[in-house]
Amino acid sequence: MDTILNNNEGAVKAPHCYDIAIIGGGVNGTAIARDAAGRGHSVVLLEKGDLASGTSSASTKLIHGGLRYLEYGELRLVKKALAEREVFLKTAPHIVSPMRFVIPLPEKGRPAWMVRVGLGLYDHLARRDVLPNAERIKTTEHDFVKPLFGNLRGCFAYSDCWVDDARMVVLQAVDARRQGAAVWPRTGVRDITPANGLWEIETDTDRRIHARMVVNAAGPWVRQLLEKNGLAQPSTPKVRLVRGSHIIVPAIFEGDQSYLLQQPDGRVVFAIPYEHKFTLIGTTDVEHTGGPDAPPHCTPDEAAYLCDAVNRYFTKQTLPAQIVWSYSGVRPLFDDGRGKAAAVTRDYHLHASRHQNAPMLSVYGGKITTARVLAEAVLADAEKIIGRKAGPWTSSVPLPGGDIVDRDFHEFLADMAAHYHWFEGDALLRYARAYGSWLGRILGSATRPEQLGRNFGHGLFEAEVEYLRDEEWARSADDILWRRTKLGLHVSPDTANMLRRHIGE
Repeated sequence: MDTILNNNEGAVKAPHCYDIAIIGGGVNGTAIARDAAGRGHSVVLLEKGDLASGTSSASTKLIHGGLRYLEYGELRLVKKALAEREVFLKTAPHIVSPMRFVIPLPEKGRPAWMVRVGLGLYDHLARRDVLPNAERIKTTEHDFVKPLFGNLRGCFAYSDCWVDDARMVVLQAVDARRQGAAVWPRTGVRDITPANGLWEIETDTDRRIHARMVVNAAGPWVRQLLEKNGLAQPSTPKVRLVRGSHIIVPAIFEGDQSYLLQQPDGRVVFAIPYEHKFTLIGTTDVEHTGGPDAPPHCTPDEAAYLCDAVNRYFTKQTLPAQIVWSYSGVRPLFDDGRGKAAAVTRDYHLHASRHQNAPMLSVYGGKITTARVLAEAVLADAEKIIGRKAGPWTSSVPLPGGDIVDRDFHEFLADMAAHYHWFEGDALLRYARAYGSWLGRILGSATRPEQLGRNFGHGLFEAEVEYLRDEEWARSADDILWRRTKLGLHVSPDTANMLRRHIGE
């Protein structure tokens, strides 16, 4: 990993000059903003769209070590990610929850001994306070096996975690603002110029700011940002854009377990229960052509590949015509020269550069799971420049709403159900998952639904809409229905249009 060397001596701090300007409001950018602001540094975060409107809301929704990365020798990444899994179980128990994963063993696939050894290593690398060991399932009568068909040689089960990825991003931004950061969604960078050891940044909203250093966390646009502003150098790494697509179909199995399915091409595909009545299937690994500005979408070939992937295992078959929604994200991976897209490292890479003595740190790659520790690595370098060191703090401080660690989530939900007994159960579960202990900021002292204002349906009331607009930067119906919540899968077109009219869209 590259590091920034030497302090930025001699730079004169201009009026209204931030210590750190962060470009990119995805999971990495918001994690860095939160950490930096919490250490007392002055921070501004610039995001050209909505928070988590790109890759960070298009993941497989997992906090995991990455079992398949063991095959590529990525032990360091896996161990780091597994450690973070434990951190998030303690600091974000509302948006992160344990999940059991089933690995069926087809006739032709990785041998059972290899899977057993891999799972043993996976458990060994993790420090687990909550999650159980991996195990072999020996009976076909087990509930995990019942949805499957074919001549399986058995199944294994192991543990990882599910996460609401977009909410993780938003909550990191909320906490960054609470710590003192300026968070500016819908504020793109028009021009970025180094001068006398500082950065001058002009935004497309006609703001002009100065910063002592810039963190380029622009995701798929990380290299483009440098090139457009004449900042690319011979040593600047290339970025490899790899598209991952997912499909969502009516549930193809019952239960809370997920499946990791080996494919004939050597890849694995996940099948995950989603939003109570759907199954999320993904992901693909396809070179994304056309550059970062080309909108990613799930192609017919990718959709067919994912349907075939589950149809090899499940009794309930899936056709592309049954897809109720699909989404794609572009992973901005550090180009390490590996051949297959699936083999390119998912670990992050930090590239340091100086331009007229103005320091910049560019972030390549990374995963939802490792965003917090990536932020610590960025701050370790940044504090050499800023000249004061406060030290890490985020590993033990809950994200907003996550301070329910003295109870498990189900105990917390039971307490909320008793307190808000008048509120519909499925809606309360959604509120508890999304807002944790902060759900009272929306429901407040209400004693009946009518006190929450206009009812848009499916548990979405005016009180929640206004909270999301006032506190979480939501501006459009899509911000609310697809990123702050997942109600877009449930509401009717009439409900969506009613919401659009209400917010003046």
